[in-house]
Amino acid sequence: MGLRLPSWSYDPPHPGYWEPVTSTIQWCEEDYYATPYAAEIVNTLTNLMFVFLAFKGIRNCRKHGHDTVFLVAFVGYLLVGMGSFLFHATLKYPMQLVDELSMIYTTCLMNYATFSYSKSRQYALTLALGLISLAMFITLYYHYLQDPLFHQNAYAILTVVVLARSMYVMEFSLRPSLRKNEEHFKLHHRMSMTADQKEVSRSDDRRNEQILATMWLLIGTGLTIFLSGFGIWQLDNIFCSELRTWRREVGLPWGILLEGHGWWHLLTGIGAYFYLTWGIWLRHCLNGRQEQYNLVWPTMISLPKIVRSEYSNGIVAPDVAKKIR
Repeated sequence: MGLRLPSWSYDPPHPGYWEPVTSTIQWCEEDYYATPYAAEIVNTLTNLMFVFLAFKGIRNCRKHGHDTVFLVAFVGYLLVGMGSFLFHATLKYPMQLVDELSMIYTTCLMNYATFSYSKSRQYALTLALGLISLAMFITLYYHYLQDPLFHQNAYAILTVVVLARSMYVMEFSLRPSLRKNEEHFKLHHRMSMTADQKEVSRSDDRRNEQILATMWLLIGTGLTIFLSGFGIWQLDNIFCSELRTWRREVGLPWGILLEGHGWWHLLTGIGAYFYLTWGIWLRHCLNGRQEQYNLVWPTMISLPKIVRSEYSNGIVAPDVAKKIR
């Protein structure tokens, strides 16, 4: 006989406190099998990852004086988690809108932070009005269509745009070989620089190269985590009937590990936190504060954060990045 882990069977669905279901979409997790007060218990509780990381990010922003836009972004991140918690607990259409539209609004905010940086007040105002109009259009058209695919595509496009723009700004603002205007300036003023000034310039270039290497490691890790969550969620959608059968075969609590949408919450929550942390560090670097702020990320399995240099205690980034020096 094979070894079988201790488990207990899934109960038949309970009458739900929040019934009837009014949302336009449901997930692969069965409804009300654990408690009458949460339609999808795993999909509900995994959103606590967003809540935890949001408060961690808000506290970090307040303690270390990061730009206000990132504090607001973490508040939006918190609303995403709370909205998703309420949506999966109730499967009510208004809570679905809170969940899904808060994702759109927070991503629009990050687009504003990225595209308005170092631009004129008039440009920033025009951009803000454009993004507000876009968010309103998505809200109204989505409410009219009530098609989750429209929301998912809109969110994906906004996310890809802000990520690509942030990468572009990072490379062309920090990588010495791509800073055309600065290199032109250096070439025409090299003769007037003292030996110490030349060494300082070269030291700044080496520092920025090291920061870029660590930033790309941070981006790669966050993207890998985020896309892993997306991939698991897609498998959850494709093989839902098989997964439900396997969950009932293995019983509780092990069946929880086969809840793909729950893994989507955990992994995309962490991936989004990595993105916000990178955004904070990039903004400080663009403002010339590389010496005032450090990335604290002792190991690849730890959560990164940006702190003032006096708080870093010499622990900055994983050894993988340090080897590039």
